[in-house]
Amino acid sequence: MSQQKTRQLGDSGIQVPLLTFGGNVFGWTVDEKTSFSLLDALVEKGLFFIDTADVYSRWAPGNEGGESETIIGKWLKKSGKRDSIVLATKVGMELSPEKTGLKPAYIRQAVEDSLRRLQTDVIDLYQAHRDDQDTPLVETLKAFDSLIKEGKVRAIGASNYNAKRLQEALDISKKEGLARYETLQPEYNLYDRQEYESGLEQVAVKNGLGVINYYSLASGFLSGKYKKPSDASKSKRGQGIVEKYLNERGSRIIEALEDVAASHDASATQVALAWQIARPSITAPIVSATSLQQIDELVKATELQLSKQEIEELASASKA
Repeated sequence: MSQQKTRQLGDSGIQVPLLTFGGNVFGWTVDEKTSFSLLDALVEKGLFFIDTADVYSRWAPGNEGGESETIIGKWLKKSGKRDSIVLATKVGMELSPEKTGLKPAYIRQAVEDSLRRLQTDVIDLYQAHRDDQDTPLVETLKAFDSLIKEGKVRAIGASNYNAKRLQEALDISKKEGLARYETLQPEYNLYDRQEYESGLEQVAVKNGLGVINYYSLASGFLSGKYKKPSDASKSKRGQGIVEKYLNERGSRIIEALEDVAASHDASATQVALAWQIARPSITAPIVSATSLQQIDELVKATELQLSKQEIEELASASKA
């Protein structure tokens, strides 16, 4: 098994590698057999932090949610590798009209469902998938706190909270003596920087939170795969990606990524991830893969050392 550098998730005591693997692909773009081989390879290469959610992959035709957790659970049972991974999942996105939000009774039901699908008795990081403004923060935090006391969850995190609500939740935990969110999962990449850098980052740094950002490759745009409008045909999501990212600024970012990549004999993907890994507030960007070759590419991204000048060149190219 490869030895990867690790970082701590907030104050949780949980050590993770420099990249998080996004389990949204399991049961969606990769079938069960491929998922098993990807999970085996991830552990072997030292990328042992797996992030999923109860809602993955409800959006795919014929799915109802829970598919990703179910596949991971079957792999855990078959491989016996539960102790080799750090396992993160989430609650709160709508699975059905009555299965949504962060009310204590629902969290209690959802965690049991996730534990059953994952075939484990503990979740390492259990995250609120999005803020639930209809439920008082203190009620949600008390529910999470009791799961930690019962040993069903090791640490909790927040995804898709704004800076004000995140700080409020942290203040409540401190005041009430409850477990606190140790991690934040925001959208962040070289193109989408504004929301994180303008408020959330300060909250994360001030409170010593771990940050595991999603869309770290801007849905694949930062791989350099979509450089002209006709490239939209390269994937099912291509049209939306081209419409959102392929503009003057997007092209400038790709050019800078490829420029830096050329001097390292690396890919644009590796440079885009290395830029995030180098940002002091980021713990482990979330990224997915659908083939073993892509996993090898991710490993190289964790080994890539960018110079201060290269980091600044990329930041400057991506200025709005």
